[in-house]
Amino acid sequence: MTDIRKDSVTLHTVDEEEAGQRIDNFLLRVLKGVPKSHIYRILRSGEVRLNKGRVDASARIATGDVLRIPPVRIAEKKPLGRHIAPAATFPVVYEDEVLLVINKPAGVAVHGGSGVSFGVIEQLRQAHPDWRYLELVHRLDRETSGLLMVAKKRSALVKLHELIRNNVPDKRYLALGLGHWPADLRHVKLPLFKFSTPEGERRVQAGPDGIAAHTVFRVVTPYRSFTLVEAQLKTGRTHQIRVHMQESGHPIAGDEKYGDFGFNKELARRGLKRMFLHATSLTLPHPLTGERLELKAPLPAELSAFLESLTPYGQDL
Repeated sequence: MTDIRKDSVTLHTVDEEEAGQRIDNFLLRVLKGVPKSHIYRILRSGEVRLNKGRVDASARIATGDVLRIPPVRIAEKKPLGRHIAPAATFPVVYEDEVLLVINKPAGVAVHGGSGVSFGVIEQLRQAHPDWRYLELVHRLDRETSGLLMVAKKRSALVKLHELIRNNVPDKRYLALGLGHWPADLRHVKLPLFKFSTPEGERRVQAGPDGIAAHTVFRVVTPYRSFTLVEAQLKTGRTHQIRVHMQESGHPIAGDEKYGDFGFNKELARRGLKRMFLHATSLTLPHPLTGERLELKAPLPAELSAFLESLTPYGQDL
């Protein structure tokens, strides 16, 4: 990849990994630190040229195209030192030249935004400045632990997104619900829609005007006051498992948004200080080779320890 300089004109030849992107998205990615408004201004003014001609922001680039990128000004406002993402690595479950799968700990956002200065992706980029491409394939809630895919090449990202759109990956989670989960409650199909609270907090609610959502549940272990279930996602809506379990009458233990808030305080005193939701397994074809990948992340120690403290269903004290 050509070294794109911000202080001089660059003639950049598009390679196979970059082909297919909209030109505005490509510039936003490679010209980090340049205000978005400035990028659209140089596109409108014709300072950016594609094969020596003017180009619209929505045009897609192809292999072999030559882009003329003018000198650009980096935003002068520097982030405060405390907002600079510290370099960090995370437990690696799978890695090759195009794909990285990590076991994300609970309490860590996947990316900065919404009051979070940085997340997993920013920390990985700081830890691996030699990696030219690094993008999230999907998201996990900040409170959820487990398997998270990161693409190291754009070709892998494009293919993985195609697989996800076609519902090919088999993603399964372990969740601890309050109460006794009925054996016949397996398929939950409740449409979900997103909204914001008056305080600006993002929430999800079930309702007829929502987008179709489907989760398959399987009882793993019944306990006296809880049920450990496996949740298989058939769709990937925001907070899907959390809301489907809440609507089924069995909210996730420790869920601060959709759970039993009073009982959560009792759970914290008993040692569960986080939401009991963990992305435990992921099965899918490799995005480039097609090889079947079966990836697993065991329950974190704090969740396993809490299960050990519970009384199995039907067992006397």
